[in-house]
Amino acid sequence: MLERFFGLAENGTDLRRELLAGLTTFLTMAYIVVVNPSILSDTGMDWGAVFVATCLAAALGSLIMGLYANYPFGLAPGMGLNAYFTYGVVLGMGIAWQTALGAVFLSGILFLIISLLPIREWIINAIPMSLKMAISAGIGFFLAIIALKNAGLVVDSEATLVTLGDLTATPTLLAILGFGIMVALSYHKIPGAVLLGILAISIIGVPLGVAEFDGVVSMPPDPSPTFLQMDIAGAFEMGLISVVLVFLFVDLFDSSGTLVGLSHRAGFLDKDGKLGRLRSALMADSGATIGGAVLGTSTTTTYIESAAGVNAGGRTGLTAVVIAVLFLLSLFFLPVVSAIPGYATAPALLFVACMMARGLADLDWDDITDTAPAVVTAIAMPLTYSIADGMGLGFITYVLGKALAGRVREIHIAVWLIAALFAVRFALL
Repeated sequence: MLERFFGLAENGTDLRRELLAGLTTFLTMAYIVVVNPSILSDTGMDWGAVFVATCLAAALGSLIMGLYANYPFGLAPGMGLNAYFTYGVVLGMGIAWQTALGAVFLSGILFLIISLLPIREWIINAIPMSLKMAISAGIGFFLAIIALKNAGLVVDSEATLVTLGDLTATPTLLAILGFGIMVALSYHKIPGAVLLGILAISIIGVPLGVAEFDGVVSMPPDPSPTFLQMDIAGAFEMGLISVVLVFLFVDLFDSSGTLVGLSHRAGFLDKDGKLGRLRSALMADSGATIGGAVLGTSTTTTYIESAAGVNAGGRTGLTAVVIAVLFLLSLFFLPVVSAIPGYATAPALLFVACMMARGLADLDWDDITDTAPAVVTAIAMPLTYSIADGMGLGFITYVLGKALAGRVREIHIAVWLIAALFAVRFALL
């Protein structure tokens, strides 16, 4: 049955290889069940309910990807988007988390519509590659400053805005050690490097008195504090339109780039570099975002960590189904997960930030009209503490730079439109 449904032999794989690939990918992305509740709980959301929502959203998205699109990619609440949800929208703009969930839901609906219509290709092809890479890197830098703050390495300063923290504090030292462990394990290509680093530092903290564990297995927490709590009506307010668009654009660019990159590694692209079932994969992504908002978590997206499973031989949706099952099993290990301290998840954020920053290396550094807007986008996100503001400044800089340089023809109409919308937002909102 599995052979017929997933086409294992046709894709050059077998049951054992798919199971191993699913486990490998899960280990590389399982850190999200710890990190996502830690980030979203800063909004006032119930930690346990977000934990359940994270596991269920990841399982739902991966299951759709496996059974509907038949691709070996795992999905979960996206890093960067959860930070924007918490620190940009809820804490930064003073928006209730219920309303922010409503914005995520609406972005998922729009994403689904775009996935069904030719609008998707129009938008993706219109945005210059330099800005796509800069958005990813900028989100990474945004995560980095959050990670450094949570680890105690960076603190606020009236004189210089930020300054070095107390490097003698035990949690800070453990965070530094945790980051080193993750880097070392990743260098040796050990699956689950981030998760193993989190667990190692948490265990080390127990005898030092900065962490404690109380059990291993338990029944899942009550999901009702976040389930169906989204405020869709509130998300329709004028001031939140840009928030919905940021959720939409970041998820659209990130998922599209991730899918193409993973498919290239797996050999799924045709001779023209196109992915045969891109629409199905994007529909799985958008469906997971809608389901995640209903459950009570930020935008769900395809994970680049799926490359680990692809490298392990995963070639069909069976790999994604295995990932989904493992996320469901994670629901019963809350005591272990909830005991993970903040100093242990901070290095995970910093590690992910380093991975996301590599996009800047592919810029055409000989063309200042491309690189300048990209750099503005990347550095503005952490310095304004807003992904939306960073994107807006980047698009506006891109249009101004190209136009004043006499290269107006290179600016797509969609880019003009996006830059104009952000300019209006900065002027009026």
